[in-house]
Amino acid sequence: MPDSPDPRIRLVPRLKNQGYERDQVAQRRLWVEERTGASLPQVGAFSIPSEEMRGNIENPVGAAQIPLGVAGPLRVRGKHAEGVFYLPLATTEGALVRSYERGMVALTRSGGVEARVFLDANRVSPIFHCASVSEAHEFSVRLPERFEEVRAAAEATTRHGRLLALDCQPVGRKVIVELSFFTADAQGMNMIVKAAEAACRFIQQEIGGERYLIFSGHGSEKRASGSLLRGGKGKKVVAGGEIPRAIVESVLHSTPEGMADLWQHTVLGHLATGSFGYNGHFANGLTALFIACGQDVANVANAAVGITHFEVTDAGNLFASVTLPALSVATVGGGTALGTGRECLAMLGCSGGGKAPKLAEIFAAALLAGELSMGAAIASGEFVAAHEALGRNRPSGEALT
Repeated sequence: MPDSPDPRIRLVPRLKNQGYERDQVAQRRLWVEERTGASLPQVGAFSIPSEEMRGNIENPVGAAQIPLGVAGPLRVRGKHAEGVFYLPLATTEGALVRSYERGMVALTRSGGVEARVFLDANRVSPIFHCASVSEAHEFSVRLPERFEEVRAAAEATTRHGRLLALDCQPVGRKVIVELSFFTADAQGMNMIVKAAEAACRFIQQEIGGERYLIFSGHGSEKRASGSLLRGGKGKKVVAGGEIPRAIVESVLHSTPEGMADLWQHTVLGHLATGSFGYNGHFANGLTALFIACGQDVANVANAAVGITHFEVTDAGNLFASVTLPALSVATVGGGTALGTGRECLAMLGCSGGGKAPKLAEIFAAALLAGELSMGAAIASGEFVAAHEALGRNRPSGEALT
């Protein structure tokens, strides 16, 4: 692409082989400093080998640094995650780490969190154009009958992805084809889009459709929608635990009845605004965990759709649960092997293949801790005081006890 005729406007330097060598990164950073007047010494003080950034970012000039805290202990009793964990949280929001830690302590003292993965799939939803409503109907009838052939075409492009199902949803004379894939330990969108493209070429050649677009908007990739609540966009994970009344009172400074009352009142607010699901702040914990562990942070948009529930048991204790129907996490690919992402996954015993379900159960348990602590802070009236004590307003470093 040629430079603009205006000498003041230039493309960011590509440099030889796209410029990932350390001195090339420094050269590009100097170029930015000269044109913006900004000084970037912290951006330039990075520890990731610059050549390892290839495939994760273009035009590198350094790295952004986010404070990293640790919260725990959190006992998880999952099918894949079993034991006590200390979780890395990357954030600049004061009080967040301490808040999550309080919920973790309450759950751990109560015997831990049960967590299970109920569904593991990711989807791509291309849209086909047909000439008429009758042709769209015929397309929708014939396509499921050829599923095995469609699967063969898709899986020929990948060693790890598997086509699990397809579903046709006609809209006028268009047909949205939802293709659901298993992606192993990767988040897998690049993998399954390539597979979906091969499947679509086969479908157009053998089934019909005048043309198609690989994305219809139906898949809810990196955005919230009501369809996420049924699952199929990442891992559907549920975490729950019973917290004895004495621990609710001593650690969370509330009561089971107070927590259930909070839930009932705030459900009304969610309904009044048309929210997708119900939760206090899934996005807070997800963002901090995603940044720390090298996840694709934009997937917080879909992963934060879910349901928190507080209820009083027959024994007078609190039962709390979170349901995360669209949790997109990975332990291979993307940023999971890059710098601090790899180290933070190692803290959880989740670095490398075969660990994504374990990571999902740990993340779900952590979000339950965050929901408990935030809910208790609101129910007990401590929310503002906690942020005053630990946030940027007047950080005292003193914990609420």
